[in-house]
Amino acid sequence: MARKQETKTTTKKKTPAKRTTKKAVAEVKAPEVTVEEPKAEAVEEVKEEPKAEAAEEVKEEPKAEAAEEVKEEPKAEAAEEVKEEPKAEEVKEEPKAEEVKEEPKAEEVKEEPKAEEVKEEPKAEEVKEEPKAEEVKEEPKAEEVKEEPKAEAVKEEVVEEPKYEAPPTSRRSVAFIGSECYPFVKTGGLGDVMYALPKALVKQNCDVKVIIPRYKCIPWKYQEKMVYRGSFQMNLCEDGRSFYVGIMEYVWDGVVYDFIDNEEFFSDGNPYTNLIDDIPKYCYFAKAALAALNYMNWVPDIIHCHDWQAALVPVYLRTLFENTKLTSAKTILTIHNLRFQGIYNIPTIRYWSGLPDYVFNKDALKVSYNDANMLKGGLTYANVITTVSHTYAGEIQTGYYGETLDAHLRYHSGKLRGILNGIDYDIWNTATDTRLYENYDLTNVLEKKRENKRRLQEELGLVQDDHKFVIGLISRLTNQKGLDLINAILPQIIDGNTQVVVLGTGDDIYENSFRYYENAYKGNVCSNIMYDETRAHRIYAGADAFLVPSQFEPCGLTQLIAMHYGTIPIVRETGGLKDTVEPYNVFYNSGNGFTFDRYESGLLLDAINRAKTLYFTDRWRWDEMLQRDMNKDFSWDSSAKQYKDLYLELTW
Repeated sequence: MARKQETKTTTKKKTPAKRTTKKAVAEVKAPEVTVEEPKAEAVEEVKEEPKAEAAEEVKEEPKAEAAEEVKEEPKAEAAEEVKEEPKAEEVKEEPKAEEVKEEPKAEEVKEEPKAEEVKEEPKAEEVKEEPKAEEVKEEPKAEEVKEEPKAEAVKEEVVEEPKYEAPPTSRRSVAFIGSECYPFVKTGGLGDVMYALPKALVKQNCDVKVIIPRYKCIPWKYQEKMVYRGSFQMNLCEDGRSFYVGIMEYVWDGVVYDFIDNEEFFSDGNPYTNLIDDIPKYCYFAKAALAALNYMNWVPDIIHCHDWQAALVPVYLRTLFENTKLTSAKTILTIHNLRFQGIYNIPTIRYWSGLPDYVFNKDALKVSYNDANMLKGGLTYANVITTVSHTYAGEIQTGYYGETLDAHLRYHSGKLRGILNGIDYDIWNTATDTRLYENYDLTNVLEKKRENKRRLQEELGLVQDDHKFVIGLISRLTNQKGLDLINAILPQIIDGNTQVVVLGTGDDIYENSFRYYENAYKGNVCSNIMYDETRAHRIYAGADAFLVPSQFEPCGLTQLIAMHYGTIPIVRETGGLKDTVEPYNVFYNSGNGFTFDRYESGLLLDAINRAKTLYFTDRWRWDEMLQRDMNKDFSWDSSAKQYKDLYLELTW
């Protein structure tokens, strides 16, 4: 047949070649003809195998012309024939290769010198140049190569999908207005929220601007980088008295910080001095913040106000600014602590705010006989009210936690929401925290935490013993934080196996009490009557348990930080503490801390004893709980998404 093919140059000459191929295939594996592979693979094989075989069998000069013809007409027929016959399977088993070697035709083709000429022809070279032809020569590897990249491609897609961050929702512009913001000025949790939440919202496709007063206590390293944006005079008081308003700007981490500058109001070293001075200061600040937005011609979709210091912003927006461009903005007022409300007599607040008389009624600002409540006015005029935990949102509608505003909040309960705070993982991260003695993560926490504990005992002058149960307390020393309960039971806690570390300042009665306990129980109690950020980080990392027995707690960040650092919380079931700490269940070995419900010192002591019992008797269960706590997500991402959804709901 090979010699007949040499003498024929027309398209008919190819017919015997095709027939011989069919016969060879039929002889090799007739039963497997019914098995069809995917067309895509067949097409690839047509391009690879038939050409390769053609190069072996028809390596002759006349075949060059046949190669041209194959590309034009017969090649399609060959492709169809090959698609019907699973040559790939035949090649895998390699029976065809053996038969071809045995057949005289294959030997004749190999022996013919004309095969070299075919190799020299450009068209034959084109066939050899195809990468697929080379892959077909090593068929098993070719198949592996085809499969492996596909598998890798699938894996790459799976890995890339979570990393791909498409714009989650429509873009919204938000103005945050509050009295403090870390790292410029901070006295409590409000400063942390004003820093971390805007930064998290930037990742949620928000344009964020933070407006705070330019206090003299702001470090100079930030003040020297502020840029002057403009200034103007603003009418403030009831008698038309005006004041200077300056705008200084600082951009950091995608957030724009605008500082309201006025030496007359913000020249004190601390943001909060006394109510007599603070009432005029924050009346001015609330109006100046809106006036600054007007001056900069920046109209946000949302104006998010925080606590009583910014509570007059919604009132101003709906009264004195109702005919400005800002009137299209929606307002949100967040309650961080309902105990502080900005209450003063009506004549004083009316004079310094310049608000119309009709807002000083019982449904808005007025409380009692002749007092005005700035927070109450903000709650009335805001579009939405939020608190910093779900439980606290319900608690403040009761008489015990409502601080005399429970009835007012129940009336506005339809617009009241609770969204938990988070912690900033850029600051609170055990793997990168430079303040720790030893960095650690979930993989080596048990070993490294023991070293942090030993180094903490050494630094604070405590007895260095790995078997001691170390309890940490970082708090303001006030009744709200449950210090009266701790003060009542501390002698019963110190039993020879327990150590207590205290960090914070507050009421004199508690500062003096802890100084006494440090002297009475040397080596087991350390009272740090101060606040030191580095020492706070080391206590979070070195303590075994962390006390938060608050009388009420809107959210609480200390228990979140403690759990993230592998320290088990002992808390009272109130506010955000109840939302974030699940009580340990000995039967199911579940939960992430120890809790008590009623505000009683005996119940606090019982919770501490339950924690100590588990620590000393079932240490493996304690270690599992520690790792569960570290594995939980307390970042701002979830909270920021809930706030973004709220913004979209308001401005849809």
